Amino acid sequence: MGAYDIPLMSAAVFGEELDSKAYTRRIPISGSFEITFRCNLRCTHCYCNLPADDRQAREEELKTAEIFSILDQIAEAGCLWLLLTGGEPLVRDDFREIYTFAKRKGFLITLFTNGTLITPKTADFLAAWPPHDLEIPLYASSQETYYRITGSPDGFRHCLRGIELLRERKIPFSLKTVVTTQNKDELLQIKSIAKRLGLAFRFDAALTPRIDGGKAPCRLRLSPHEVVALDKADTQREQEWREEFKKPPEHIMSDRLFLCGAGMTSFHIDPYGKMGICDMYRFHTYDLRSGTFREGWNGVIPLLLESARRETESPCPTCLWTAQCDNCAGWSWMENGSLEAPVEYHCLVTRLRAEAFGQNKEII
Repeated sequence: MGAYDIPLMSAAVFGEELDSKAYTRRIPISGSFEITFRCNLRCTHCYCNLPADDRQAREEELKTAEIFSILDQIAEAGCLWLLLTGGEPLVRDDFREIYTFAKRKGFLITLFTNGTLITPKTADFLAAWPPHDLEIPLYASSQETYYRITGSPDGFRHCLRGIELLRERKIPFSLKTVVTTQNKDELLQIKSIAKRLGLAFRFDAALTPRIDGGKAPCRLRLSPHEVVALDKADTQREQEWREEFKKPPEHIMSDRLFLCGAGMTSFHIDPYGKMGICDMYRFHTYDLRSGTFREGWNGVIPLLLESARRETESPCPTCLWTAQCDNCAGWSWMENGSLEAPVEYHCLVTRLRAEAFGQNKEII
């Protein structure tokens, strides 16, 4: 058989096999890195939302050299996919230094940015050093609504300008939005903008509490009925949910609370060097300023996963639709201060989705 006779493996299959092997060997192939909590916008739904000029936050953030050291360590440990996010990453004066250092290490970088700080010079930089993926949230289709959500009187114009600058340089990226009570009436127009620009688009209505415990973002949630109505109104989304509900129920047989890749193949690092298993669970972390990534990954994180065991009679393990529900131990912690208490909002949304898209009518 010649070299060109070997069947090519699809990217999806390759990714699944890589994830499976990494999980078995507990290799941290995927990481998210919040390089700042500071941002030039003041979004009402944000989970951190620190002003861009917050002096204390700036002083407490990891310094450039510290970030370089962490990037060296996670590369050595096997990290391949790296998300750089915030806050707004571009508010850091050393963003380009951090980004190019990460690129030279060989990471496949996904960059989350609100797009409003993208200038021609920044766009040229990203064209020269293209990310593996880039996502920009488009929160509205009008300046009025964008202002109401972000507090920026000219943010909508700047966001559209940033989007156009990336398009002009043919940098691959996509748009997204979080649907709240403030912009739900503009979702169709937002989708139309993305379609007109020829950009992939996704939306979500899942809002988390703030990391300081504040519940203000939760008050902006759509009702569960409104969430499912949006699912029904989007042909592709409806079909995806129908396929999801064709899958047989997956009852949880383990008493472990973290059953995903968190702490097994993925990790999260905040702007101050605190490493945890994911961005949803920030209670138990390891300080990378006082130790190495390997020490945390091989020592503290396994102990956390092992100690997080189910101790109460939660309905989640026996729920018919656990696999289709957004609830997880991390979200339970943010919402309820407990790793086991179900998030009622997710329960209600899942029940309604089961009724709307399930193949049988046996509802949880």
